[in-house]
Amino acid sequence: MGAQRHDLGAMFVRLGHAMVEAERPVLSGLGVEMWDYVVLAALRRAPARSQARLAETAGRDKTRLIPILDRLERRGLVRRTPDPADRRNRIVELTEAGEELVASCRSAIRRMEARMLADLPEPERAAFVASLERVSDLVLGPNWSASHR
Repeated sequence: MGAQRHDLGAMFVRLGHAMVEAERPVLSGLGVEMWDYVVLAALRRAPARSQARLAETAGRDKTRLIPILDRLERRGLVRRTPDPADRRNRIVELTEAGEELVASCRSAIRRMEARMLADLPEPERAAFVASLERVSDLVLGPNWSASHR
């Protein structure tokens, strides 16, 4: 009989929780809340044709998305403009400042991840990240992984 190991779900939950907790101070140091970053990162891929679509992409209820967008717009990180095809909708897109902030957040998070995984030899780190992306694509679909890079 093989060695006992934790269930994948248990490992993912624990690792996910540890990663989120490690990212919080990194993001906070850049003046960004976790949900702000999630929304900004979703917008980095493409402007949202509607706030409802952005809520779906970011995994946040649209009623909870509005205060996030209000805060980000006040900071000059996003802009909402009427959709010419349907004036009831708003197109949400990053501003140049928003693009720069997402890039800064990404760089800081990558440095934190490198410190977190420093005890793994480089080939194992690269294989771990590649495998995790592949599993993510298999389970959640390739568009999920691409939208969260």
